[in-house]
Amino acid sequence: MYATTVKRMLDIALALLALAVLTPLLLVIAAAVRLTSPGPALFRQQRVGRGKRLFTIYKFRTMRADAPKDAPTHMLHNPEAFITPVGRFLRASSLDELPQLVNILKGDMSVVGPRPALWNQDDLIAARDAVHANDVRPGLTGWAQINGRDELPIPEKARLDGEYVRRMSFSFDARCVLGTVIRVARADGVVEGAAEDGKRD
Repeated sequence: MYATTVKRMLDIALALLALAVLTPLLLVIAAAVRLTSPGPALFRQQRVGRGKRLFTIYKFRTMRADAPKDAPTHMLHNPEAFITPVGRFLRASSLDELPQLVNILKGDMSVVGPRPALWNQDDLIAARDAVHANDVRPGLTGWAQINGRDELPIPEKARLDGEYVRRMSFSFDARCVLGTVIRVARADGVVEGAAEDGKRD
Protein backbone atom coordinates (compact mmCIF):
# COMPACT_ATOMS: atom_id res chain seq x y z
CA MET A 1 0.00 0.00 0.00
CA TYR A 2 2.73 2.49 0.94
CA ALA A 3 4.94 1.80 -2.09
CA THR A 4 2.07 1.76 -4.60
CA THR A 5 -0.15 4.61 -3.40
CA VAL A 6 0.81 6.50 -0.24
CA LYS A 7 4.37 7.21 -1.33
CA ARG A 8 3.20 8.84 -4.55
CA MET A 9 0.63 10.96 -2.73
CA LEU A 10 3.29 12.13 -0.29
CA ASP A 11 5.66 12.90 -3.17
CA ILE A 12 3.10 15.18 -4.81
CA ALA A 13 2.19 16.93 -1.56
CA LEU A 14 5.82 17.49 -0.53
CA ALA A 15 6.87 18.69 -4.00
CA LEU A 16 3.99 21.18 -4.17
CA LEU A 17 4.73 22.47 -0.68
CA ALA A 18 8.45 22.78 -1.40
CA LEU A 19 7.83 24.66 -4.66
CA ALA A 20 5.42 27.03 -2.94
CA VAL A 21 7.94 27.82 -0.21
CA LEU A 22 11.12 27.78 -2.29
CA THR A 23 10.05 29.63 -5.45
CA PRO A 24 11.81 32.90 -4.41
CA LEU A 25 15.02 30.94 -3.75
CA LEU A 26 14.71 29.14 -7.08
CA LEU A 27 14.40 32.47 -8.90
CA VAL A 28 17.47 33.86 -7.11
CA ILE A 29 19.54 30.79 -7.97
CA ALA A 30 18.42 30.90 -11.61
CA ALA A 31 19.42 34.56 -11.83
CA ALA A 32 22.80 33.86 -10.21
CA VAL A 33 23.54 31.06 -12.68
CA ARG A 34 22.63 33.24 -15.67
CA LEU A 35 24.56 36.28 -14.44
CA THR A 36 27.79 34.43 -13.63
CA SER A 37 28.21 32.35 -16.80
CA PRO A 38 26.83 32.28 -20.36
CA GLY A 39 24.09 29.74 -20.98
CA PRO A 40 20.71 28.68 -19.60
CA ALA A 41 19.92 28.48 -15.90
CA LEU A 42 18.68 24.90 -16.19
CA PHE A 43 20.57 21.83 -17.31
CA ARG A 44 18.66 18.94 -18.92
CA GLN A 45 19.98 15.41 -19.24
CA GLN A 46 18.67 11.93 -20.02
CA ARG A 47 18.51 9.70 -16.94
CA VAL A 48 17.25 6.18 -16.23
CA GLY A 49 13.88 6.00 -14.49
CA ARG A 50 11.60 3.28 -13.21
CA GLY A 51 11.64 0.24 -15.45
CA LYS A 52 14.76 1.68 -17.13
CA ARG A 53 12.66 4.15 -19.07
CA LEU A 54 14.57 7.33 -19.93
CA PHE A 55 13.38 10.71 -18.74
CA THR A 56 14.73 14.27 -18.80
CA ILE A 57 16.09 15.38 -15.46
CA TYR A 58 16.24 19.07 -14.50
CA LYS A 59 19.03 20.68 -12.51
CA PHE A 60 20.50 24.13 -12.11
CA ARG A 61 23.51 24.35 -14.39
CA THR A 62 26.76 24.19 -12.40
CA MET A 63 29.21 23.75 -15.27
CA ARG A 64 30.01 25.78 -18.35
CA ALA A 65 27.66 25.34 -21.29
CA ASP A 66 30.51 23.88 -23.39
CA ALA A 67 31.26 21.01 -20.96
CA PRO A 68 30.67 17.49 -22.39
CA LYS A 69 26.95 16.80 -21.91
CA ASP A 70 26.75 13.06 -21.26
CA ALA A 71 30.07 12.34 -19.58
CA PRO A 72 30.04 11.62 -15.83
CA THR A 73 31.98 14.27 -13.94
CA HIS A 74 34.64 11.78 -12.83
CA MET A 75 35.43 11.00 -16.48
CA LEU A 76 36.23 14.59 -17.43
CA HIS A 77 39.93 15.37 -17.75
CA ASN A 78 39.75 18.42 -15.50
CA PRO A 79 36.26 18.85 -14.05
CA GLU A 80 37.29 21.81 -11.89
CA ALA A 81 37.95 23.84 -15.05
CA PHE A 82 34.31 23.49 -16.12
CA ILE A 83 32.60 24.44 -12.84
CA THR A 84 30.99 27.89 -12.86
CA PRO A 85 31.55 30.55 -10.18
CA VAL A 86 28.38 29.58 -8.32
CA GLY A 87 28.48 25.92 -9.35
CA ARG A 88 30.73 24.72 -6.55
CA PHE A 89 28.43 26.19 -3.91
CA LEU A 90 25.32 24.78 -5.58
CA ARG A 91 26.87 21.30 -5.70
CA ALA A 92 28.14 21.35 -2.12
CA SER A 93 24.75 22.52 -0.84
CA SER A 94 22.80 20.29 -3.29
CA LEU A 95 20.74 23.32 -4.28
CA ASP A 96 21.38 22.41 -7.91
CA GLU A 97 18.99 19.47 -7.42
CA LEU A 98 15.94 21.56 -6.51
CA PRO A 99 14.46 21.72 -10.04
CA GLN A 100 13.89 17.97 -9.69
CA LEU A 101 10.83 18.89 -7.66
CA VAL A 102 9.24 19.30 -11.10
CA ASN A 103 10.40 15.77 -12.02
CA ILE A 104 8.67 14.53 -8.86
CA LEU A 105 5.39 16.21 -9.81
CA LYS A 106 5.63 14.73 -13.31
CA GLY A 107 6.02 11.23 -11.86
CA ASP A 108 9.56 10.74 -13.15
CA MET A 109 11.01 10.69 -9.65
CA SER A 110 10.20 10.30 -5.98
CA VAL A 111 11.47 12.28 -3.01
CA VAL A 112 13.38 9.20 -1.83
CA GLY A 113 14.82 6.45 -4.03
CA PRO A 114 18.02 5.45 -5.82
CA ARG A 115 19.64 8.43 -7.53
CA PRO A 116 18.94 8.21 -11.29
CA ALA A 117 21.82 6.90 -13.39
CA LEU A 118 22.97 8.41 -16.65
CA TRP A 119 21.63 6.58 -19.69
CA ASN A 120 25.17 5.38 -20.54
CA GLN A 121 26.21 4.14 -17.09
CA ASP A 122 25.82 0.50 -18.07
CA ASP A 123 27.76 -0.83 -15.07
CA LEU A 124 25.58 0.96 -12.52
CA ILE A 125 22.35 0.07 -14.36
CA ALA A 126 23.34 -3.60 -14.48
CA ALA A 127 24.29 -3.64 -10.80
CA ARG A 128 20.93 -2.14 -9.91
CA ASP A 129 19.12 -4.69 -12.04
CA ALA A 130 20.51 -7.43 -9.81
CA VAL A 131 18.96 -5.83 -6.70
CA HIS A 132 15.70 -4.63 -8.35
CA ALA A 133 16.61 -0.97 -7.81
CA ASN A 134 15.55 -0.15 -11.37
CA ASP A 135 12.01 -1.26 -10.50
CA VAL A 136 11.27 1.82 -8.38
CA ARG A 137 11.20 5.55 -9.12
CA PRO A 138 14.59 7.20 -8.69
CA GLY A 139 14.80 9.75 -5.91
CA LEU A 140 15.85 13.28 -5.16
CA THR A 141 17.77 11.67 -2.33
CA GLY A 142 18.26 8.11 -1.17
CA TRP A 143 19.76 5.62 1.24
CA ALA A 144 23.06 5.54 -0.67
CA GLN A 145 23.30 9.33 -0.55
CA ILE A 146 23.36 9.41 3.24
CA ASN A 147 25.85 6.56 3.39
CA GLY A 148 28.65 7.90 1.25
CA ARG A 149 27.32 10.05 -1.60
CA ASP A 150 30.27 10.82 -3.94
CA GLU A 151 32.57 8.40 -2.15
CA LEU A 152 30.75 5.15 -2.94
CA PRO A 153 32.00 2.64 -5.53
CA ILE A 154 29.31 1.24 -7.81
CA PRO A 155 28.95 -2.20 -6.09
CA GLU A 156 28.39 -0.57 -2.71
CA LYS A 157 26.01 2.01 -4.14
CA ALA A 158 23.95 -0.75 -5.78
CA ARG A 159 23.94 -2.78 -2.55
CA LEU A 160 22.54 0.19 -0.63
CA ASP A 161 19.98 0.87 -3.36
CA GLY A 162 18.84 -2.74 -3.09
CA GLU A 163 18.60 -2.42 0.67
CA TYR A 164 16.40 0.64 0.21
CA VAL A 165 14.04 -1.27 -2.09
CA ARG A 166 13.71 -4.06 0.49
CA ARG A 167 13.14 -1.69 3.41
CA MET A 168 10.96 0.91 1.69
CA SER A 169 8.44 2.35 4.13
CA PHE A 170 7.27 5.69 5.50
CA SER A 171 9.64 5.48 8.46
CA PHE A 172 12.61 4.53 6.28
CA ASP A 173 11.89 7.36 3.84
CA ALA A 174 11.67 9.78 6.75
CA ARG A 175 15.03 8.49 7.99
CA CYS A 176 16.55 9.11 4.53
CA VAL A 177 15.18 12.66 4.37
CA LEU A 178 16.45 13.51 7.85
CA GLY A 179 19.83 11.99 7.05
CA THR A 180 20.00 14.03 3.86
CA VAL A 181 19.36 17.28 5.70
CA ILE A 182 22.16 16.47 8.15
CA ARG A 183 24.67 15.48 5.47
CA VAL A 184 23.91 18.47 3.24
CA ALA A 185 24.28 20.81 6.22
CA ARG A 186 27.71 19.31 6.86
CA ALA A 187 28.59 18.98 3.13
CA ASP A 188 29.56 15.38 3.89
CA GLY A 189 30.70 13.11 1.09
CA VAL A 190 31.01 15.77 -1.61
CA VAL A 191 34.08 15.06 -3.73
CA GLU A 192 34.47 17.03 -6.96
CA GLY A 193 35.21 14.75 -9.85
CA ALA A 194 33.75 11.72 -8.08
CA ALA A 195 31.04 9.56 -9.56
CA GLU A 196 27.94 10.57 -7.60
CA ASP A 197 25.12 9.39 -9.85
CA GLY A 198 27.16 10.34 -12.90
CA LYS A 199 26.82 14.00 -12.07
CA ARG A 200 27.75 16.14 -15.04
CA ASP A 201 25.97 19.43 -14.50
